[in-house]
This record gives sequence, structure tokens and C-alpha cells, in this order.
Amino acid sequence: MSDRRLTFKKRLHILKHHYRDKKMAPMFNAFHTFLFAPDDTTHSGSHVRVADDLKRTMNTVIMALIPVLLFSMFNAGYQHYSAINGFPTDFLVMEHFLTWDNFWIGIVKVLPLVIVSYGVGLLVEFIFAIIKGHEVEEGYLVTGMLVPLIVPIDTPLWMLAVSVVFGVVIGKEVFGGTGMNILNPALTIRAFLFFAYPTWMSGDKVWVHEAVERAGTADAISGETVLGYLAQNKGAEFTYSISDMFFGFIPGSVGETSTFLILLGGLFLIFSKIASWRIMLSAVIGSLVMGLIFNMVVDAGIITETSTFYGLMSFEYWQHLLVGGLAFGIVYMATDPVTGSQTNRGKWIYGFLIGFISVMIRVFNPAYPEGVFLAILLMNVFAPTIDHYVIKGNIKKRLKRLKNATILPKDSDSKAEEIKAETV
Repeated sequence: MSDRRLTFKKRLHILKHHYRDKKMAPMFNAFHTFLFAPDDTTHSGSHVRVADDLKRTMNTVIMALIPVLLFSMFNAGYQHYSAINGFPTDFLVMEHFLTWDNFWIGIVKVLPLVIVSYGVGLLVEFIFAIIKGHEVEEGYLVTGMLVPLIVPIDTPLWMLAVSVVFGVVIGKEVFGGTGMNILNPALTIRAFLFFAYPTWMSGDKVWVHEAVERAGTADAISGETVLGYLAQNKGAEFTYSISDMFFGFIPGSVGETSTFLILLGGLFLIFSKIASWRIMLSAVIGSLVMGLIFNMVVDAGIITETSTFYGLMSFEYWQHLLVGGLAFGIVYMATDPVTGSQTNRGKWIYGFLIGFISVMIRVFNPAYPEGVFLAILLMNVFAPTIDHYVIKGNIKKRLKRLKNATILPKDSDSKAEEIKAETV
């Protein structure tokens, strides 16, 4: 087996040199580096040599997303049958959750979303690489996995394909490709879907697979999310417990429901030093502060039960992290190293504002009570400005220290040299 692999690698190496100066070289190099590590090495000059590269970094993030993807497949079927049969949400939930029927619906509905996302996105990447004559970049490896996880389960595949083309071209390629974009490509795709096809992104029937054969007819399933209930002041009607919301046995976008698995993925990214813990922690603090402010407003009697905003304002401030896409956005999207703040202090400000604004948009936009993707895109735009003023503030402090520093007399240099000579 090892001889065959060696022979195959040698053949690819020969073909690589054959295609080096040809138009299709970027496409061939992409397949070559996907199968094997790049064989290009440095020969002169000083270079930073590390075991990590962009492909390994992207693969690490994908590893953190795999448990969320698998859970979403089971949850797709569970929500489908739960809406029909009313499965219990107590200790028997796992008995009805981990079944082949549930997983099969997940395969049928979620896997095509993943295939279309990767197929269309990588095709656009290949086209731009061939046109521009550079290597295919690995940046879309993570974007291709994120996109299926942040859309409703029944999103039409053609609609997703159009959105992916828009997001990759407008969100990344026009800025120069991976590492040059100012907006998160996955969220750009999500924003395009929301504004171009709003009826497919909101409502109470878009979060649960609704094609049900019952007595020869197709019945629509109501799969309203927790945020949907709260936005309509129907919070007392939903029966989801704290454990349901934490572990993810609730309707929602494909991969956003399980806060537990998202938390584990976030810890994995922190310990592997891929994502910034400062952004995650500050975003959590920002969301808690905004939620607590709204709770205080309700407790003070400023907002009554007849108000449009009462349902989401009265929702326990810490429970905002258990529902919707807030936790998913904080862990996997706000921490994007390209579109986020680069300075340590800037990361605290950047993350705090994402959490703060996300909960604010949830409350004041009852027609679409999910604001994390808008908050992150907004802060993507302001991230360079935040870093600019952080650096400017540091320069001011250093100049001030320099101005107040004690200036040594002119003969201090000669005395220092005498002391140095005596020491030697």
C-alpha cells in the first residue's frame, strides 16, 4: 500500500511540473495540495518555519464543526417527527432523537446543502484562480461548511447556489481573495438570502422540514422558534425547557440549535489557538449586559405586557445565549481572524459590541428576531477603525511617556562607557 501511495505521489509530482506553466495549473495544484502536503521549501533568507499552515487551520475549524453538523442531521428528523407526533421533551427525548429515521431526513435535507455550498463555492474559487493565475486558496473550506449550518432546513438549492455565488464574488473575490476581504463571506451569503428571499428566511414554517405524506396529502408543519414565540409575545405558549434549549432539541437554522456542542467547539478552537478567547468572552459579556438592561427596563415597569417588545425584553438575559444563532455566531464567525479586530484591546471592544448589538437587534426587530449576523457584519466594517484608534491611543501613551522621561546629561554616555570598561 505504501509503495502504491509513493508511486501515486511521484506521478502527481511529475504532472505538477508538467502543468506548472499552463492555464489549468491552479486547479491541478489545488488537488495536489489537498491530497498531500505542499513540497515547496525555502532555500535562502530568514523565514518563520512552523508546522501549521492555512489548510491545517481551516481543517481544524471544520473538525470543530463536524459534531454540530451530525447533531443537525438528527435534529432535522427529530423536529420533523416531533411536529407531527408531539414527541416528549423530557428524559425520553434521546430515545426519539438518535434514530435512523431522523438521521435519514438529515442526510436527505442537510447533505445536499453541504454539497451545493462546496460545489458552487469552489467552482467560483477555481474560476477566479484560473483567470488571475494564482493558486486556489483554502479560505472557502470553512465558509463552505458554515453556510449550510446557518440557513433554514428547506432552503431551495438553487437559491443557496445563487447566494453562494454572490457571497464569494462580492464578499471576497472583489477584495482580492482570502485574507483581503472585509466582510465574512458566510454571513454575506446569509445576508443576501435574507434580503433577497425574506419569506424563505423568516416565519414559523421555514425551520422544520415540512413535506409530510399524510393520507396522500402534504401538510405544512409549524416549527416556530423560541425567538419567534417571544417576538409575538407568546413566550408562555412554548414548552421548551432550559435543557432543550441548551442541548439543541429546538427548531432553528440547521446548525445553530445546540449551544452545548457549540460551546465544546469553541473550547476546542481556543485550546488549539485558532480562535480568540477575548472576542468570545467579550461578546458573551456584551450580550449579557444588553439582556440585563432590557430585564431591568421590564422590572421597572417601563415596558408592559401589551408592548410589542415585551416578550424578548422579559426573556431572561442569560437565556439569549441558548437560543437563535447568537452562540454559533460568536464562536465560529465573530472570531474570523481576517474580518475581526487584530489588536488585543480591539478584540475586547469588537466582541463586546457584537454581543451588545445582537441582543438589541433581536428586541427591536420583532419581524426578524435574530440580529447576530447583522451585528457581526456591522462590526466587520468597523474593525479596522477600532484597531486604528487602539493603535493611535498606544502611540499617544508612548509619546507621553517619552515626553515625561528623565533626560540624562551629556556626559552620562562617557560615564557609562567608563563603568562598562571597568566591568569588562
